[in-house]
Amino acid sequence: MKELALMKGNEAIAEAAIRIGVDAYFGYPITPQSEVLEYLTLQRPEERTGMVILQAESEVAAINMVYGAAGTGKRAMTSSSSPGISLMQEGISYIAGAELPCLIVNVVRGGPGLGTIQPSQADYFQSTKGGGHGDYRLIVLAPASVQEMADYVELGFDLAFKYRNPVLILTDGLIGQMMEKVELPPQKARIEEFDQSWVITGKTPDRERNIITSLNLDPDLQYEHNLKLQEKYRSMNEDVMFERIGCDDAEFLLVAYGSSARICQKVVDIARGRGKKLGLLRPQTLFPFPTDEIARLSRQVKGIMSVELSAGQMVEDVKLAVNGKVPVYHYGMLGGKIHSPEDVLSAVEDKFIGGL
Repeated sequence: MKELALMKGNEAIAEAAIRIGVDAYFGYPITPQSEVLEYLTLQRPEERTGMVILQAESEVAAINMVYGAAGTGKRAMTSSSSPGISLMQEGISYIAGAELPCLIVNVVRGGPGLGTIQPSQADYFQSTKGGGHGDYRLIVLAPASVQEMADYVELGFDLAFKYRNPVLILTDGLIGQMMEKVELPPQKARIEEFDQSWVITGKTPDRERNIITSLNLDPDLQYEHNLKLQEKYRSMNEDVMFERIGCDDAEFLLVAYGSSARICQKVVDIARGRGKKLGLLRPQTLFPFPTDEIARLSRQVKGIMSVELSAGQMVEDVKLAVNGKVPVYHYGMLGGKIHSPEDVLSAVEDKFIGGL
């Protein structure tokens, strides 16, 4: 049966992984996500479910362990924070090229460089545009609560195996460290029976061995492989997710994800209390991006503001969706600073000609 608990976001991810029967976690500590590895180690899931937990010698090692486990069809995951995710980029590109399912968690911290351990959303480009080499994409989920941190673990694996593609949960230090009530799923057994038509199992009596690699030196074959991947990425649009808050009669629209969306929900409440018709569109998938919904809303509103903990990254996708129909503005905070609802509302009123 389901269970209520008070947990940090990082802990909720770890506990959800145990409860849905994840096979293996490989990771390396880095603030502000270290609790994922620490919690898993303390809970000893190898005794509860047989789940393998290993602290690798580096983030590079961790992602390559995920690569190996994913190739056997197992549900494997890792987690890190911004600099660590950067170290994983080569391995992530290999996994995407080899069409293997896995789950990656990025609890974003401020940058560039080592930056700060405070929350940020400045990894949006890296996450949604293919941060490593080559034309590849990740499915990117953006939780805005501790509950969604837990829920998106199972969702992430479902999507990873549906498309045979890496899935990234893109969160930040605010949601990773905050504590909220969370409803945890009942304990499930690890999946022992699964489709083995594509996994590494060695040669069998009814088929040749599978070879999993992202290397192909024949340009014609690599071209065809890339076309196949691009078609798969386009098909992911059927799983786009978003939340609409106060959008039905909105005259001005905020677009925000994750912790910024939590702040913007309060902004909408304040504005609505003052009789201002402000709405919020919260992308829950950053790839696929809710382009069609934002385009539709752009025909209704007089202006849109992208609110981010960055210098302005998602705003580019918002502008592409709007395609010049209405003005699109950006409001952001950098370096681990967090905007207040009053700051955002003031920015909206400054940009929106004539006020709200």
